[in-house]
Amino acid sequence: MGELTTMEPDGMEAPPGSARAADRHLVLVGLPGAGKTSVGRRVAELLGRPFLDFDQEIERRTGASVAAVFAEQGEEAFRAMEHELTRECAGGPPMVLAPGGGWVTRPAAVALLRSGSCIIYLRARAESALLRMGAALTDRPLLRGADPAGALHRMLAAREVQYLAADWVVDTEGLDIEEVARRVAALAEGRAGE
Repeated sequence: MGELTTMEPDGMEAPPGSARAADRHLVLVGLPGAGKTSVGRRVAELLGRPFLDFDQEIERRTGASVAAVFAEQGEEAFRAMEHELTRECAGGPPMVLAPGGGWVTRPAAVALLRSGSCIIYLRARAESALLRMGAALTDRPLLRGADPAGALHRMLAAREVQYLAADWVVDTEGLDIEEVARRVAALAEGRAGE
């Protein structure tokens, strides 16, 4: 697919039997609108490591928006691009990664990063995620239609088991981006509870 481009930035112990979080990728998962991109960018700054948003990287490589990729090539083609990007990241240096909300539904992609990463679920209620997206909701191909709230609720119901399989869960309700990012960074650095 091409070379990765990452944005360069201007511990709690990892689960038993795994490397420290500081030495691993941090993979942020959650619903669209949970804050994966905004929080991920800030976490990367706080930790001094590169950040990669999968949707933005796929858009850069294809020259088309995610919505256009879905419309012209279909969801399966998009997921294949996501899988390839995951494979490329798996052997790279520790980064903060923000895959799309549906990435967790592809066990083969998750397996590529599972052993070399700490997966963190940014938990948000569907209503909160919908509000956070605002006008950007129109850029979300799986939420287009007459009932985006209903679609987001169905999405959460279908994916929550996979989201909860993350190494850590950070509840984003009532918190701003800075506070969520500081909590994620504290987990990565072994400072949980600060």
